[in-house]
This record gives sequence, C-alpha cells and structure tokens, in this order.
Amino acid sequence: MRTRRPGPFQLPVRDIERKPGEMREHSLEIPAPEKWGEGLVSVPEAEPLELEVRLESVHEGILVSGTVDTTATGVCGRCLIDIEEPVEVEFQELFAYPGNEASDFDVQDDHVDLENLVRDAIVLSLPFQPVCQPDCPGLDPNTGERLTESPGDTEQTPVDSRWAALQQYTPDDGDAHRAAPKTEKS
Repeated sequence: MRTRRPGPFQLPVRDIERKPGEMREHSLEIPAPEKWGEGLVSVPEAEPLELEVRLESVHEGILVSGTVDTTATGVCGRCLIDIEEPVEVEFQELFAYPGNEASDFDVQDDHVDLENLVRDAIVLSLPFQPVCQPDCPGLDPNTGERLTESPGDTEQTPVDSRWAALQQYTPDDGDAHRAAPKTEKS
C-alpha cells in the first residue's frame, strides 16, 4: 500500500490528537495551487498565501483558527483599470474526529487539510464589484474614456432650454430672501 504524500495545506496533528487542551501554532507561506475566484478580481495561481494557524485539541476534534494574507488582482468594476488589492481573512473551523457525527471537515490520517477551508474563506471575501478608489467616476457613457483621465475640456452636455434659467441660480440667492429683516408698522 502506497502512503499518500501530504500536501502543503496538510498539517500533522498526531501529537495533539485526542489530548484536549494541547495547542500548536504554524506560520506557513504556500503558493496558491490554482486561480481562486471567478469575478472581476481573483487570487492568481502561484500567488503567495501567508498563513498563521493555531491548532487546538478539543473533545470533539481539532479546532483550527487563523488568518491568511494574500493579494487579489483584477479590474475595477467602474473604469476597468487593472487593480491589485490586499486580502486578509480570518477563519475558524472544527475538524471532527472520525466516527463522530458527520461534518464538513474531518481529521484524516493524523492530519488536517486546510486547502478547502482557506480557499472558501478567500473566495467569499473577494468583492463582487471591486473599485480602484471609493469615488471612482467610471467611464464616460458617450466616449467610453475613463473619467479619471479626462483632461477637463470635454464637451458638456447641452442643457434643456427649459432649465437654462436655473444655471444663474446660486445657493446665495436663496439666502438673501430669507435674511431680509422684517419691520413692523406702527
């Protein structure tokens, strides 16, 4: 029988298995095994994933807690410029001992496999509509140019003649009528 070689996301727990109260900490840097994410931003294959993991033995199994730091790349949802943004995600999951109730994650062959847990945490944290900056104006609907790169002398949309009189109105005009003192007749 050939033993399966452990992958980079598999951490041994033999020394703390079924010993409640025991704990181990690990710092890992692992390249992403494939592209994670399908939207406008994703974590590309081979992008470094920096993991800080704590394994705690409890009665039901091994409690895995930690953080993962990486970088997602893609395009802005408004102006389509290339963006790169940091991703920092916390995760926590109980890996149950075999033979107990059915669970999503189990201790297998004296190790825990974090790949699905880490992938799910990262993918669920990626923004659905990422932006290059919070107030990104996007693209000009007429020309398709990025509004952030416009020189400023762009052609203005013609004003409907019915609204033209309002162009002369300023916020100070309304204050002059309110600020006029009232006088009483004697």
